[in-house]
Amino acid sequence: VVDKIFTRVGASDNISQGESTFMVEMIEAASILNNISPRSLVLLDEVGRGTSTYDGVSLAWSISEYIAVHEHRPKTMFATHYHELNELETKMEGVVNYHVTVKETDGNVLFLRKMKPGGSEHSFGIHVARMAGVPAKVLSRAEAILHRLEADRSDISGRKTLKKVADTVQLQMFQMEDPKLKEVIQHLQAVDVNTLTPIEALMKLNEVKQMLM
Repeated sequence: VVDKIFTRVGASDNISQGESTFMVEMIEAASILNNISPRSLVLLDEVGRGTSTYDGVSLAWSISEYIAVHEHRPKTMFATHYHELNELETKMEGVVNYHVTVKETDGNVLFLRKMKPGGSEHSFGIHVARMAGVPAKVLSRAEAILHRLEADRSDISGRKTLKKVADTVQLQMFQMEDPKLKEVIQHLQAVDVNTLTPIEALMKLNEVKQMLM
């Protein structure tokens, strides 16, 4: 039996109060995190989706960690499409991944509505859009963009990413003496790529990008 049920689901703004959808989401998340009890049940759905990818993943990851190590250890269900969070199962005691089973045949998806252990590496947003009646031209273009983004993403995983960035910047260093590039080189040289997780590598890339802007 639980004494409190906290939920953070859905998406809505509060225009009259000047609060965006993301602000409302964070206010609700803050209320949950600040009022957890030993017998709380916490239900979180897609936390972090209202902002940029890096900010969203970072917040979702941090909130998950906070709850996992909280002294009250509340029972929690966290639904997310941030596949990076699958890694928490190997890092945090008490965190277990589950996914909803899907059957895919001939480009069509059937949601089986069954949960199985293990994280998912795939999302089916375009399939859902097709089921909703989105025009075929839009779906075709979305699939092309998705394939390109997934190909790009495969090139920016962990140590590969930082090595490529370092190599690129080093080539530029031979071409010009730029203090900003020197700073980036020093920043990258201080990174131990062997200990970086994929999410940390992505965040490090974002730091380098900001330094070069």
